[in-house]
Amino acid sequence: MTTRFLLFFTLLSGIASAQQTDTVFLKTLLQAHPELFSGILNHPTQNEVQILYTQIDRDKDNVPHFTTYSYHLNANRYFYPASTVKLPTAIFALEKANELGLKKLKKAAMLTDSAYAGQSRVLTDTSAMNGLPSIDNYIKKILLVSDNDAYNRLFEFIGRAEINTKLKKYGLNNTRIVSRLAVGDGGESARNTNPVAFYDGKKLRYSKAALRDSLNYPMTLENMLQGKGYLNRKDSLVMQPFSFANMNVYTIENQQMVLRRLLFPETFPTEQRFNLTADDYKFIYKYMSMLPTESNKPGYPAPEFYPAYCKFLYYGADSLATINPDVRIFNKIGDSYGYDIDNAYIVDFKNKVEFMLAAVVQSNEDGILNDNKYEYKTVCLPFMKNLGQVLMQYELSRPKKHLPDLKKFKFVYRN
Repeated sequence: MTTRFLLFFTLLSGIASAQQTDTVFLKTLLQAHPELFSGILNHPTQNEVQILYTQIDRDKDNVPHFTTYSYHLNANRYFYPASTVKLPTAIFALEKANELGLKKLKKAAMLTDSAYAGQSRVLTDTSAMNGLPSIDNYIKKILLVSDNDAYNRLFEFIGRAEINTKLKKYGLNNTRIVSRLAVGDGGESARNTNPVAFYDGKKLRYSKAALRDSLNYPMTLENMLQGKGYLNRKDSLVMQPFSFANMNVYTIENQQMVLRRLLFPETFPTEQRFNLTADDYKFIYKYMSMLPTESNKPGYPAPEFYPAYCKFLYYGADSLATINPDVRIFNKIGDSYGYDIDNAYIVDFKNKVEFMLAAVVQSNEDGILNDNKYEYKTVCLPFMKNLGQVLMQYELSRPKKHLPDLKKFKFVYRN
């Protein structure tokens, strides 16, 4: 490491140790790398960037202690969370199965019917080993490649009201999940969820009736009207701002809190932990850190899929990225309406490094929503890659009194 970098990281270490909650550290980090971040820093809106970085220090008993740093973090500033809402939904699906007291429900055939206009049935899943849909396989598809239909089916199984009740139960008060994804869901259709039945062979294990959620989840935030125009469902240009007023909300702070509660449940009081079994935790950890090319069933062949497909931070979702065999990223990404979001726990097993990083960035220079003309590859993903890599370099230089024992997060990935 160069003398310049050593001096810079020494300065940042002083800032980090001086304060428990800090808004200067990340600003200093970005400003110290104008070759990487000047475009963002000089942009009129700084590309709607919000960052939450959490250092993890272990004590002699390997118990983690957290110190968090933020940049432009603002729970009142709206961004579209896209597929990041799939992680709490997957967790709640496993919780529901546990609460029903049916251990086999997670692997049972999950047959979805229709009962409302626009709903669709699902009776098969060719990506599964047995050709049948299940909670387990839907969660694999969500964590491996952020599959939209898999999320929609779990949303229907849990029900909209139950999802939002659970969000409040866990103190995620700046979040609402009110619709399916990528199917134009909204209004009355979003309130109605399909009937679902689970079978073990021909034996009915559980059935859930069609439900209607009569509740509203109002939230008034800044930036819910965006752009100068948008393409409607008929691909006609409407020259007025696009409204996110009735769409999903999931703040960066809430996203990292979900991840922390998932990865480090022992740091929460028992009553605040997710209702998951030890096997549930291992299952989620494995598939959220597995690369799509490491999975056989479901399988994700090249060139459509590649190792860094769902790794924005550190790799920038680069199809040509060289994967570091010592690094694993436990994360959930989202991208839509010009926003790229990643909520990640990044581990370097060789160097005993671990940290949490959640970030959002947007680029929509033409000001038109729904036109699929966003600067993901030239602005958003390079920012995510550079942010993850610069913080990894900082973490490699940061002294630690006790190195972490990370065996809990090590898996054999070929399935």
